[in-house]
Amino acid sequence: MKKIFKIISKHSLKIIIIIGILISQAMCDLKLPEYTADIVNVGIAQNGISSPVPEIISADDFENILLLTTKDEQNIISQSFTLISEENFSSKEISKINKKYDYKNEEAYLLNSKDNTKLEKIFYQVNILYATLIQEQYEHMFSDSVDSLTYLSSVDYETRQSILSEIKDNVTNNMPTQITDSLAISAVTSFYNNLNITISNIQMNYILIEGLKMLGIACLAMALTVLSAFLISRLAAVISKDLRRNVVHKVMNYANQEFEEFQTSSLITRTTNDIQQIQMFIVMALRIVIYAPIMGIGAFTKVSSNQMSWVIGISILCVLSLVIILFSISLPKFRSIQNKIDKLNLISREILTGIPVIRAFATEKHEEKRFDKANKDLTKTNLFVNRTMNIMMPTMMFIMHGTSILIVYAGSKYIDLGTMQIGDILAIMTYSMHVIMSFLMFSLISIMMPRAIISLRRVGEIFNKDSSINDPINPENFKKESRGVVEFKDVYFRYPDAEEDVIENISFIAEPGTTTAFIGSTGSGKSTLINLIPRFYDVTAGKILIDGVNVKNVKLEKLRSKIGYVPQKGMLFSGTIASNIGFGLNKKDEEAIKKAAEVAQATEFILDKPQKYDSEISQGGTNVSGGQRQRLAIARAIAKNPEIYIFDDSFSALDYKTDSKLRKELAKITKQATIFIVAQRISTIMHADQIIVLDQGQIVGKGTHQELLKNCDIYKEIALSQLSEEELTNE
Repeated sequence: MKKIFKIISKHSLKIIIIIGILISQAMCDLKLPEYTADIVNVGIAQNGISSPVPEIISADDFENILLLTTKDEQNIISQSFTLISEENFSSKEISKINKKYDYKNEEAYLLNSKDNTKLEKIFYQVNILYATLIQEQYEHMFSDSVDSLTYLSSVDYETRQSILSEIKDNVTNNMPTQITDSLAISAVTSFYNNLNITISNIQMNYILIEGLKMLGIACLAMALTVLSAFLISRLAAVISKDLRRNVVHKVMNYANQEFEEFQTSSLITRTTNDIQQIQMFIVMALRIVIYAPIMGIGAFTKVSSNQMSWVIGISILCVLSLVIILFSISLPKFRSIQNKIDKLNLISREILTGIPVIRAFATEKHEEKRFDKANKDLTKTNLFVNRTMNIMMPTMMFIMHGTSILIVYAGSKYIDLGTMQIGDILAIMTYSMHVIMSFLMFSLISIMMPRAIISLRRVGEIFNKDSSINDPINPENFKKESRGVVEFKDVYFRYPDAEEDVIENISFIAEPGTTTAFIGSTGSGKSTLINLIPRFYDVTAGKILIDGVNVKNVKLEKLRSKIGYVPQKGMLFSGTIASNIGFGLNKKDEEAIKKAAEVAQATEFILDKPQKYDSEISQGGTNVSGGQRQRLAIARAIAKNPEIYIFDDSFSALDYKTDSKLRKELAKITKQATIFIVAQRISTIMHADQIIVLDQGQIVGKGTHQELLKNCDIYKEIALSQLSEEELTNE
């Protein structure tokens, strides 16, 4: 897991940038409901008048306002407004003012203050008093002969302030804030009406400006959404690429022991399907784990101090309960899905690679049933998980719509009481949807999380599994005069977790220019023995020396660069004939490729192909015969021109004539090389300089063909089972 997070941490700067974009996007999305509320509350309900301070006021209303304030407040108001006259403004400025406000030609005062904080507090209280006094029920509250404002202007300052204080306390104590806010704005509307200013123009101007702001923020949010989605998808793809590269690099360094622990089908699934799951999870995690909490917390904060916060609390409780229940049901099933995918891949691979055998034994029906069983098992598990998760979306929709209905029901009562406005209800509905959607998004990631965690663990297992065969800490170098002398010194080997050694007390020397052959019954340890030379496995005890240097003390790359290896199964790669023969070359060498093909007796069938050396080879070499495939594999080793050749039963698919020609040509170019041959046919090895007979992992005979016929009964038995005494004598 540490390795995976280390790979992800390389992209920390990109992740920080994405987080910044997501935060900005969330801030934009959270701002939009505020504009909706303002358009409804201010633009529609308050005729576009957002401040209790009028921008322009008639001289009569100005005097009435001063009448309702204290001396200190009068000074502040007087300093904040300027009489519109030729003494204070130029004719051009007056013309602009008239055009902007379109008021009737009478004395008026224009607001000149930019910082209206104090002024708003003063006008808020004054406007409430003004709106209260001009109402019909209060118009003659002090005298039947004159209106309230005229009466207040006739009394002294102290009496007036005492009356106003009493009215103010009465209004403040008996009216909710929503009503007093409405009174403060209605006073401004009266001021504008007294100047014959068209209120609808103010309203439309406010709605247009706020609407444009809202549109701008929405466009910005959209741009940030697209940008974040692009960056997240790109980042997830790059991380997946890095993971796949590191997984393949790790697997390439595995010894045969590790390959036996991880099945090939499982390694393929981990490299493809599991990393794909991780990629999808990264996209969801960055898109949701960062964005959803910001939206959810931000939206809840907006309504937490509101009277309707209890509705959001109920919704959150319902959503959390749903997610926890579904998560607990589905999690065990998610754990089994990946294992069932492994099993399905294993069966698919076995069927596809074993089609010839399946057809030969007429077991198609059996294999189809085996595949169907694994397929139905996986499908059944997937259906259960999908059906369980499908409950989530309609239930979430029910909770969302139920929340909306509850907000409208409760909000209508608050509106009736005058404690809330319609715009506030709309904003709360929007914020509640943000909160629920945030939990919905979290629930979606909770669906992917169990599978992603399992995929992370499965990929992490590859990184956590170290190869049992590695380069030494302080590597040695082969001598410059290296010739390829191979010596086995008391070599023992047993497979991991095996109880007995499969190779015991093997000692011999193979000199350059000589051929050492191995023969024995099936399971005698021939292939195992030669696989110890390139360190596909490491010896359990003893030493293998090349030119006096222990193979464990040199780098694997240097060791294997000295060896030309031809395995039992002539494995070819997709590409051309030339690319397969030149597989071990650092650079393309057409002359070396053609020479290797000639020695391997492959020229004849290569030249018969229309594209010659550029002819395509399909994956695994399935478009060439077994003998052709084997000859191309031999040519691949020859083209490398190594010091040591290892042929692991590599002539079994060749006819005797081709085998004989190949060995004669091979002898010409390998006069200075050390050759190891594993064979089942006596004819292939009878001319070897040294033949080693193995039985149950031990050497039971060593010498030339003629010596072994005389001294080794097992060798003689093998020879007579293949050739007659007359043929052996003639040979």
